[in-house]
Amino acid sequence: MTSRLDALSFEAHQPDRLAHFWSGVLDLAPADDSSYAVTLMSGNDAGYRLRFRPARTRKVGRNRLHLDLTSSSLEDQQETVARALGLGARHVDVGQGPDALHVVLADPEGNEFCVSEPGNGFLAGCGFIGALACDGSRAVGYFWNEALGWPLVWDQDEETAVQSPNGGTKITWGGPPFMPDPGKDLHFDLAPDGDHRAETERLLSLGAKRLDPARAEDGAVLLADPDGHAFRVLTGQ
Repeated sequence: MTSRLDALSFEAHQPDRLAHFWSGVLDLAPADDSSYAVTLMSGNDAGYRLRFRPARTRKVGRNRLHLDLTSSSLEDQQETVARALGLGARHVDVGQGPDALHVVLADPEGNEFCVSEPGNGFLAGCGFIGALACDGSRAVGYFWNEALGWPLVWDQDEETAVQSPNGGTKITWGGPPFMPDPGKDLHFDLAPDGDHRAETERLLSLGAKRLDPARAEDGAVLLADPDGHAFRVLTGQ
């Protein structure tokens, strides 16, 4: 048994507004979902959604997970940046330096993301959402390799990456040093292929930990990966 990556879940003070921003940046349409969230289909071979869930948590630091968007040309990169700024994004400095070829922005609720330079070989063929770039250890990359059943496509110098067998977005972990918990962050929502109780036990056997409270208001099981990053196992309740 494995879990499917059902959604990349944003914690949002204004879910509708944040969904509107990302819908405009990525040219995505809303999808039917529960009353607890606004959802966009990713438009990516990996098959996940972008979910915007109401949250009161305040962001106190840089996110440990961010999106890397791809560009087909310099003009395409400039157009993506201009579109994002027009929808409410802003430039942010995360230490990238003046010579960086990628552009670092933050959405209206402060979630950082990158618009990569054209010719980025690592993201070639991954689609517009090229990567979900995570702060994390080599061990947690191996955990998610087992949890999702996505093959390892990079394992070098403490950095790892997995990718769906269908292609699309890569999930990457950058190795040490690690950032502190920022409070409000992005998380994975998993949909088990079978019984959620059996899948929860499997994830615990791989090194996940239970969180307190054990369940979210929508019935999802709350766990953390071996690096302590929270994720949700959906139950269909």
